[in-house]
Amino acid sequence: MYKSFYHFLMKYRHPKPKDAISNFANSAYEDHGFPKHSDNYHEISSYLEFHGQYLESMAIFDEAWDLYLQSEG
Repeated sequence: MYKSFYHFLMKYRHPKPKDAISNFANSAYEDHGFPKHSDNYHEISSYLEFHGQYLESMAIFDEAWDLYLQSEG
């Protein structure tokens, strides 16, 4: 069974973010509406398009999603 994307993303949280994915992880952690239990690309990307003002670009989500898929191998 897949772990949720949010659960995967949380391993990138960092008190002093070094990159865009760490910034994304920190912001998603603070976003109480984030779909924390989802492993569905379309559900999460739709949510971020409407509520993810903290993302500079959806490309950051796509990069994180690619890492997520690779980790689930």
